[in-house]
Amino acid sequence: METHKIPPHRIIITAHPRLSGAVAESENLAAELNRLGVQAVTGFLYDASVHTRVKAGEFDLMITLGGDGTMLRAGHLCGPSDLPILGINLGRFGFLMEIQGGQWQDYLPRLVEGDFWLENRMMLRAEHWCSGAIKGSWDFLNEIVVSRGQLIRPVRLETYVDERFLTTYVADALIASTPTGSTAYALAAGGPILPPELRNILLVPVAPHLSLDRAIVLAEGATVGIVVREDHQAVFSIDGQIPVSLADGDRVEVRAGKYSVQCVRFQDPGYFYRNLTPYMSRNPSANSNRGNP
Repeated sequence: METHKIPPHRIIITAHPRLSGAVAESENLAAELNRLGVQAVTGFLYDASVHTRVKAGEFDLMITLGGDGTMLRAGHLCGPSDLPILGINLGRFGFLMEIQGGQWQDYLPRLVEGDFWLENRMMLRAEHWCSGAIKGSWDFLNEIVVSRGQLIRPVRLETYVDERFLTTYVADALIASTPTGSTAYALAAGGPILPPELRNILLVPVAPHLSLDRAIVLAEGATVGIVVREDHQAVFSIDGQIPVSLADGDRVEVRAGKYSVQCVRFQDPGYFYRNLTPYMSRNPSANSNRGNP
């Protein structure tokens, strides 16, 4: 966790398109960065043109405005592209974000001088196998959830660690999470909190029925195999995205990915524990009908 010595010169600022005030704030940010001598442009995180330019290596850093969901989507893009991310919270929770909205003016001079450090957060790699052929692969930051579909019936999930049989979960779902994801769905399901610098996989069953009901922290470098054994609908979802259907015998493979998400930090490395209790003591979603951007 060393101080980043190279100031960014080309910054892309992305905003959540449906978040009130995000577009205007991104334009204000760009104007201030340009005034400080940094080339800054704005765009929407979901635009194909932004993805193309990021993957082409046109930028040194991304600033993203939104909530934790926005930070996850930015991580999906920037992790494989080796592009650091600075998160500015305009959502409700913002556990992953570094700066609260309205406070960014205090930090921009430090950013352009390179007075920050980069926190590397592990990504996971998931593959969907069907009849011996791979159907898709994904790199992600939080978790993959293998679960029942619309029928209110548990699924049977044969689970292997490093190709050795672990157990068959009979449950609503099984979560395979990064340390980053340990404070998300895995925490709600009773799992432990892992510090973000670890590179372990966390397995947490959801509502297990007469099967292993404890979370398991796997060694760094472990591989998880989850095989569906069911005659009714099962699905998996990655970081809360649209579910993908699974058939009986389909296998989901999960392992540590080769990419990391680089988060820009101005706080000292002890920030995670210092912020943990205040964040865990409130749940803004309980008092709002809006989805977290």
